[in-house]
Amino acid sequence: MVKKVHVIVGVALVGCLTTSGCAAGGVPAKDTPKITPSTGGALSGEIKIWSWDVAAKALRRMAPEFEKANPGVKVQVVDIGYDNAYDKITVGLKSNSGLPDVITLEDGRIPGYAENFPHGLVDLSGVAGKYRADFDQAKWAAATSGGKLFALPWDSAPVGLFYRRDLFKQAGVDAGSIITWDDAIKAGEKVKQATGKRLFVSDLTNPDMFTTLLQQLGQGYFKGGRVAVSSPAAVRALTLLKTLRDKDLLQNERGWDGMVTATKQGKAATQPTAAWWTGTLTGEMPELSGKFGVVPLPAFDADGVRTSANGGSALAITSQTRNQNTAWAFVEWLLARKDNQVSMMRTEALFPAYLPALTDPLFDQSQPYFGGQRVNRLFADEVRDIPPVELTGDDAQAREVLKTAVSGVLLDGDDPKTALDRAAARIASATGRPVGG
Repeated sequence: MVKKVHVIVGVALVGCLTTSGCAAGGVPAKDTPKITPSTGGALSGEIKIWSWDVAAKALRRMAPEFEKANPGVKVQVVDIGYDNAYDKITVGLKSNSGLPDVITLEDGRIPGYAENFPHGLVDLSGVAGKYRADFDQAKWAAATSGGKLFALPWDSAPVGLFYRRDLFKQAGVDAGSIITWDDAIKAGEKVKQATGKRLFVSDLTNPDMFTTLLQQLGQGYFKGGRVAVSSPAAVRALTLLKTLRDKDLLQNERGWDGMVTATKQGKAATQPTAAWWTGTLTGEMPELSGKFGVVPLPAFDADGVRTSANGGSALAITSQTRNQNTAWAFVEWLLARKDNQVSMMRTEALFPAYLPALTDPLFDQSQPYFGGQRVNRLFADEVRDIPPVELTGDDAQAREVLKTAVSGVLLDGDDPKTALDRAAARIASATGRPVGG
């Protein structure tokens, strides 16, 4: 859902993770609350949900259907805006007051809240565990902390390689021949020589692309609780980016707006990013219809994984709810039903994390914008291959440290292993975790 998941890290939560007292939230800590399965009977009462942007639009559209099926229930959806969302959520968790029944959380936020406010979110394992095999396993892992499920996955963000058909044709490059990153580098050099365009856009001041490549290799910032940003996989990911930079194949642009503008201006021939990019292209660049195609993400090895993840969200129930059963009934109805997930894909372009939805004929429709290609089927087939990785409450701190390491390598020419070794030591010092993995 949220295309800036690796781009913006909330100040409130980062601050919480680097100071004392947050775990208790200002009140005595207690065991993680659990949902007691309903014994039946009609649902009733009002629930309030916090969300933002397209997710809030989807919730507002779907809520009346749930109310119609459950007379006596009222669902209030509040669009709290993205910019201050996590500040509000953190304050509510810390004070143990002011939160609604249900909140939207991006995947990367869940472990931090679960670890630092163990009493703040409801453990859904008892009622949602039966659905585990029906969801994107990377998403399920992201919503799990300490063996407890703190949110039900909503949308997935499988990553592929978007490419400009016209530029590839001009350079005489067959996109289907790109199997590995080595192939992509050779193709990029050929395209740049023929067209003057670099391979893809990347903000070299942050670790977003590094994070995506690291997950493709099956790893996060931590592994087995240890700091793993200097592992062989991490060094391999950053070395790839340095190779691309050294060959002048990266178009350096700042942030989300820079990537959108550069793509619109045709500064790069490809973009390795998630399925939600289709909505950005069709919505903001209609004049480029027919010029894009998509292939799986290049692998590090010929038989390697050809996707990753970048984004996605889930719905969590707060311990402050006074209508737990109705809150869970709504979350279950919205996210664990094929028809509802397909409806949100069709109308709001929220790519389902619920696997049964991916069998719907909607995903087999050709898309004129992409030259008639069945782009959604390509991404749907990738979802099961997204590598699950370990997320922790210390990821936010690690990401801040990695900004310096990655930018030093890509902008100043630092050695990848040396830079990552320094980063690992800094993260270990800040978090108290040992280096390893």
